[in-house]
Amino acid sequence: MTASKFERGLRPRNPPGGGSEGAVEAPFDGFDGVTLEICWSRLIGVVNEQATALQRTSFTSIVREAGDLSAGVFDRRGYMVAQAVTGTPGHINSMALAMKHFLAEYPLDALRPGDVLITNDPWKTSGHLNDVTICSPVFRGDDCVAFFASTCHTADIGGHVLSAEAREVYEEGLFIPIMKLYEAGRPNESLIRLIMANVRLPEMVLGDFHAQIAGGAVGGERLLEFMAEFGLRRLEPLADEIIARTENAMRQAIRTLRPGAYENAITSDGFDEPITIRARCEVRGDELAIDYAGSSAASRRGINVVMNYTEAYTTYGVKVIVSPDVPNNEGAFRPLKITAPKGSILNVQHPASVAARHVIGHFLPHVVAGALGQAVPERVMAQGSANIWGIQVAGRDLEGRPFTHVFFSSGGTGARATKDGLSATAFPSGVLGTPVEVLENLAPLLVERKELRAGSGGPGRYRGGLGQTIAFRVRTREPFTCSVLCDRTQTPATGFLGGEPGALGEVLIDGLRPENPKQEQLVPPGALVEVRLPGGGGYGPASERDPELTARDLLEGYVSRA
Repeated sequence: MTASKFERGLRPRNPPGGGSEGAVEAPFDGFDGVTLEICWSRLIGVVNEQATALQRTSFTSIVREAGDLSAGVFDRRGYMVAQAVTGTPGHINSMALAMKHFLAEYPLDALRPGDVLITNDPWKTSGHLNDVTICSPVFRGDDCVAFFASTCHTADIGGHVLSAEAREVYEEGLFIPIMKLYEAGRPNESLIRLIMANVRLPEMVLGDFHAQIAGGAVGGERLLEFMAEFGLRRLEPLADEIIARTENAMRQAIRTLRPGAYENAITSDGFDEPITIRARCEVRGDELAIDYAGSSAASRRGINVVMNYTEAYTTYGVKVIVSPDVPNNEGAFRPLKITAPKGSILNVQHPASVAARHVIGHFLPHVVAGALGQAVPERVMAQGSANIWGIQVAGRDLEGRPFTHVFFSSGGTGARATKDGLSATAFPSGVLGTPVEVLENLAPLLVERKELRAGSGGPGRYRGGLGQTIAFRVRTREPFTCSVLCDRTQTPATGFLGGEPGALGEVLIDGLRPENPKQEQLVPPGALVEVRLPGGGGYGPASERDPELTARDLLEGYVSRA
């Protein structure tokens, strides 16, 4: 948040640099603009330290390498004030919504120093059981002054391997309601034993839980130091100033949009039948209403999306178009009104299966862009591959030891109004790929090929980003399970304003396409698994492309010479 975003400031009675207990007790009446900017930068530094501690102590490549996590600081009311620069919108924005559920279950007077809360309730957090949210209250003496929370994708949660196969959430793994993982500094041994007995990799799972706790502890220490230095008895005065300015900036950005209602629809492969996602975006002064009426009904398989996750990716989809430079916190959510019919694919009800909810959820920024692009075409990109492809392998290695490993890969993004799309880049999730060297070190995988797919980006004035091809074998003496959470294998990413579609994705096992690539596959030992990720759509007519760009594409192998 830059100084220009803070249009008005208050003055601190205690100047920065005090840092004593006396400063904590001193009266406080606000910030001037410069001090406010310093405080904001310090707060971002605090949550970044939280995230860094989490990643450096994590046991899994999902968190360490791919960055499939979120980290943030909240005031006593449960308002998200700041988030770390790393993390996915699905984790960050759903975690912001989850705090009201934590506080409903454990109000302030029910918390004690040393308490740590945990849940993976899909309807209250990030939409499926594999994402676990851990919340650490921060105390100064016996006074709770803030919360740090993080959401991470676990290595395993029991049940099915990560796939869309289940028909109910009960089949998908261990469901942890909001509980105390630690109480007054003592571990909840009964809960820990229950978790260990229900996951395939208990050491890795509990290791990541403790990494999240460590991140919260580091964040808490830094926050208390910061509050003492600036004489803050409470975080709320700073939170109110930041949140109010964010909300005002968001509302001003919405006011610049042409009033009206804009509609768009996207088709997903679905699991065993196509899924339609339909959005109506209505600009109402300084508010924006997004309604998903007309979207498909809930699926019989685990590609369903809970409302928390729908809100998370819708908020992000609006923000990257309307106000990308405004901080992401409680204030950014308030001008948006997001609705979806109960029982639809985007507001599924318990106990529906939800493990592969990102397959549909990652389309939401694209459907929003298609609607708002009718008002501001220069701010949107063409459709991209959308969801990351999650690839999980599970079985026994050459020594007979059980293994399970998940890694992510990305196709191309859509082209933009002034630039080509990005190749092999995750949008909207921002999740990173795991290096081959790490994959082969952590799991019995042998990656034979990993390369960009020439010609997979949709032609246009600006070309869609390229997908990639990954071909691997698993070193095992017996069949193993392979689950590929994919899409765009039947319906490509479409172009924008005359741009052409990107290439379809493919899954091949020894050169043959499975009947349904989303199903769990039992793969014979030694078989070659090849995933070819889709490309993004082009922007504008291909006839208007700069000849120099075409020549560069040929030279660098981005397009096929055939």
